[in-house]
Amino acid sequence: MNKQRLSFHADGTFKIVQFTDIHLKDGIEPERDARTLALMERILIIEQPDLIVFSGDLIYSEETVDPKATFRRVIEIAVQAGTPFAVIYGNHDSEKGVTREELQAILAEYELCMAEAGPGEIHGTGNYVLPLFNHADDRESGALYFVDSGEYAPAAIGGYAWIHSDQVAWYLQESAKNRERNGGVLPALAFMHIPIPEYQEVWQSGSVAGRKGEMVCCSKVNSGWFAAMLEAGDVMAAFAGHDHDNDYIGVLHGITLAYGRVTGHNTYGALQRGARVIQLTEGERRFETWIRQEDGSVV
Repeated sequence: MNKQRLSFHADGTFKIVQFTDIHLKDGIEPERDARTLALMERILIIEQPDLIVFSGDLIYSEETVDPKATFRRVIEIAVQAGTPFAVIYGNHDSEKGVTREELQAILAEYELCMAEAGPGEIHGTGNYVLPLFNHADDRESGALYFVDSGEYAPAAIGGYAWIHSDQVAWYLQESAKNRERNGGVLPALAFMHIPIPEYQEVWQSGSVAGRKGEMVCCSKVNSGWFAAMLEAGDVMAAFAGHDHDNDYIGVLHGITLAYGRVTGHNTYGALQRGARVIQLTEGERRFETWIRQEDGSVV
């Protein structure tokens, strides 16, 4: 499979659309699924992104007759738009009838897919990093980290899984390689499905914009992913999904923590459906972000 190359435009921009919690069910309330897919198509026409990030819960496998076919229906949205795409898994993608490995095998069929299975010896499927290249030459200008935040914690602990220490070590290794290869720290973004405990902290700090309509459904265990990003110094912002009634964004110790916006109609949540849009600027440690809603308006 020939991977696409992700490069900044001549005007120095690179745009990402983050779809999260699509929850396609196929067969249960099909009109809701149809509305979800139409919304995604419309946002891609308006925003014309350079990369689509599906940040978990593309399908609700537990209530899906054919999870593989349903998964393909989501991916086809990116294929029809002709846009490269990256995927990370949520806690509902492989709960029933399909494994993450089987979903990853489906992704491998698509030329526009940037997602990788990642190292086999660490936790999760889909821990990988994508370089962003300079518009004019072969130099790297940025990086995008994707990490599998897992599904559920062991019953004795309860709640959701955490990003394991071997994944944190992998990130630090990749970050160090990037720094060495490029003679310095490149600005980077990170994507995960389940938010980390620091999302609660950033909300309490008060320096946030957006809405919090439910508790932060993070893991009960803090494995040090945020501290690692802080120490490595490359990640300027991390983006999660999972909590359908939260869409806030805030800065904690210099790192932006942000939620996407729930995209799918076949699931709970009072927020208008939509997607988060992120625009990077080449050679600069800054980005702009907004939410494009189903009715076309911008938050």
